[in-house]
Amino acid sequence: MIYDFLIVGAGFAGSVIAERIASQLNKRVLLIDKREHIAGNAFDHIDDHGILVHKYGPHIFHTNNQKVWDYLSGFTEWIQYEHKVLAVIGDKKVPVPFNINSLYMVFPEDIAKKLENVLLDKYGLGIKIPILKLRETDNSELKMLADFIYDYIYYGYNLKQWNLKPEELDFSVSSRVPVFVSHDNRYFQDTFQAMPKNGYTEMFKKILNNKNIELRLRTDFKDIENEIKFDRLIYTGPIDEYFSYIFGNLSYRSLTFDFKTLEQEWFQDVAQVNYPNDNDYTRITEFKHLTGQKSEKTSIAYEFSKPYLPNINEPYYPIPQKDNDSLYQKYLAEAEKLKNTVYFVGRLAEYKYYNMEQIVSVAMMIFHKQIAC
Repeated sequence: MIYDFLIVGAGFAGSVIAERIASQLNKRVLLIDKREHIAGNAFDHIDDHGILVHKYGPHIFHTNNQKVWDYLSGFTEWIQYEHKVLAVIGDKKVPVPFNINSLYMVFPEDIAKKLENVLLDKYGLGIKIPILKLRETDNSELKMLADFIYDYIYYGYNLKQWNLKPEELDFSVSSRVPVFVSHDNRYFQDTFQAMPKNGYTEMFKKILNNKNIELRLRTDFKDIENEIKFDRLIYTGPIDEYFSYIFGNLSYRSLTFDFKTLEQEWFQDVAQVNYPNDNDYTRITEFKHLTGQKSEKTSIAYEFSKPYLPNINEPYYPIPQKDNDSLYQKYLAEAEKLKNTVYFVGRLAEYKYYNMEQIVSVAMMIFHKQIAC
C-alpha cells in the first residue's frame, strides 16, 4: 500500500496533523510511534490502585487560543482545573510564581508591606517581571527582594532542572516563571484552563479514530523508512536523529519518576510542590488534584532531572543556549532542502520549548498553510 503521508510520532504534533489530513483532505495516513502507546509525553493511564496518573510528569492544559480550545473540545469534555504550585523555602511553602501573597509568607508584615508598595509603584498591579530583569533594578529594596527570590526559588531549581544557572540559559526560560505583582496564586492566567475529563489518552483515541489513519506502535522510523511507500513525511522526533547526527548531538534534559501510592486520602495541598533547594528531586506531583478523582488512596510522583543519553532515556527538554541554537541552525538548513516533502513539527523536531497548546497551534498552522494549501 502507498500512503499519502507517513507521520512519525503519535504525540500532539503528529496526532493533530494526522487527524487534519485524514478528516479534511481524506488522505491515507500511516502514523507510527516507537513507544507502546499514543499521546506522547501526555500519556496517562490508570495505575494499579485506580488512580489516573501522568506517566511522564504533570501535563496541565491552558490556552488563550480560542481555535485550539475549540479544536480539542471536539474530542473531549473538560473538568475545570486551575493549576497552583507551591515552592518549599525552609519550613514554608509559598506560591509560585512568587507574588504578593508570597511576600507576606516569607517576610515580616512591615517589610512585606513596604516591598509590596515599591513593586506597585514601580510596576503596577498585574505585571509579570522576569527574575533576571528584576535583578537589574537600581532600587536597593527591590534588589534585596530579587536576590532573595533568585537564591531561594530560581537558582537551585534551575541547577537541578537544567544543570545550569538561570543566566546561562536563554532569557525565555527565566521568563516562563516571572515574579507576579498580584494576589493571584494561579500558575497560569489563561482564559481556558481545564483537564480532559477522561484523561489525555482517551482524548487522543478520539483524535485518531478515523478510517484514514493506520496506527502502528512499537515501530521505529529507522527500521521501516525504506520499506514503507509514502508521498510525504511528517517527522516529530529529534531533528538531529533524523539526520543521523551529522553535525553532532543536540543537547536535551531528561526526566525520571518515582511513583508511589499512599494509604491516605491526600499527601499535599496542591497538585505540584517544587523543591528548589533541598532534596535531589525537583518536584512532587499528586495526581488526584489534577483529575478530580475520589479515592481513599493517593498516587504521587517524585521527579528527577537527568542528562539525556541517546538510546538510554527519553529527550524531554531542548536546552536553550546559543551553542545549541547554532547547532540546530545547521540541521534546519538541511531540513530546508527537504521542504514540501518532509515537515519537521514539534518540540524535538523544531528544538523549541513548546507547551502543549503551542504544539497544537503550530500543527494546525502547518496543516493549513503548508499541507492543505
